[in-house]
Amino acid sequence: MEQNRLAAGGPAVQDDAGHDGAPDPIALLVAEFESDVVYLNTASLGLPPRRTVDAVRSALDDWRRGISNPVDFDAPLAAARADYGSLVGMPPESIAVGSQVSVFAGLVAANLPDGSEVLTAEGDFTSILFPFHAQARRGVVVREVPLEDIADAVTPATTVVSVSSVQSSNGRMVDLDALEAACAVTGTRVLLDTTQSTGWLPIDAGRFAYTVGGGYKWLLSPRGTAFFTVQDSLLDDLIPHNANWYAGEHPWSSIYGTPLRLAADARRLDVSPAWHSWVGAAPSMAMLQTVGTDRLHRHAVGLSDRFCAAVGIPATGSAIVSLGVADTAVPAILEARISAAMRAGRLRLAFHVSTSEEDVDIAAETLRPHLV
Repeated sequence: MEQNRLAAGGPAVQDDAGHDGAPDPIALLVAEFESDVVYLNTASLGLPPRRTVDAVRSALDDWRRGISNPVDFDAPLAAARADYGSLVGMPPESIAVGSQVSVFAGLVAANLPDGSEVLTAEGDFTSILFPFHAQARRGVVVREVPLEDIADAVTPATTVVSVSSVQSSNGRMVDLDALEAACAVTGTRVLLDTTQSTGWLPIDAGRFAYTVGGGYKWLLSPRGTAFFTVQDSLLDDLIPHNANWYAGEHPWSSIYGTPLRLAADARRLDVSPAWHSWVGAAPSMAMLQTVGTDRLHRHAVGLSDRFCAAVGIPATGSAIVSLGVADTAVPAILEARISAAMRAGRLRLAFHVSTSEEDVDIAAETLRPHLV
């Protein structure tokens, strides 16, 4: 069920006209998605729009022909960084890029003072848990509480809260307002993982000390793309343990020798990029930024609510729905050609810009008899 079966001709997205009578930008993206299935698995792997596939194919062809120039990969990376900033409300200068969420979580963990306390949510994604547990030999203590209790569990002894804005396993959302307020009282910093939210849920990254997000899910980008934001006042507190040539102020002139000459802004935390992944990220990020977070949010949650109503369960307000299903659901899903995932013993469905009302209705009709 975890297979990612790519929906022939693209899903038919409803044409919600704007207030000025113009089509909703999402309705114009019908031709961008070419899945052969009812694709409800964005929480595992985002479905690439056609423009992204075309860009990567072109770059690979240039590589094959021997005409690729490494310097040319800087432009799509810079564009993706800027468009990501537009989605999360941060300037490009406050955003570092890399390949994996865990690298940036590890950077925050490595910079913790000895004996720090880290507060986490039970059952959260391990990429933002393991880096802190790995600091145990320095006396770093990790305390886990239920997600709904995390704001109340912040104390003056809590150095950092590391938590996902949306839980990967079931789509549950942390109360960001309550968390921000609690941490403001104690001076606790927050590392917020937005991997399962940015792309459908409006997030103001500037509210939190650090945010990190992978690009290969809701940002519809290739794997090997990740973003890290840091509040400007905290940048100098981070030792750039991953310092490398690409973190230089002028990367192509800092590839040999000393002295250390890192970028003055958050680019000093950049990790040398997986080039072709960023070629794919740029058009995906541009598409999402053009649609805008408010429309993306209304679309995803509207489809999620539609599904919940159709199967008779309470709406979650999340783009991710987690269902208890009988074993009979598996063959029914396969027969209906629905791509989804099992997480923590439950069926997980994800609704995004590539999802149509028709997709939702097929999934609801298929799954309704198999809910437990």
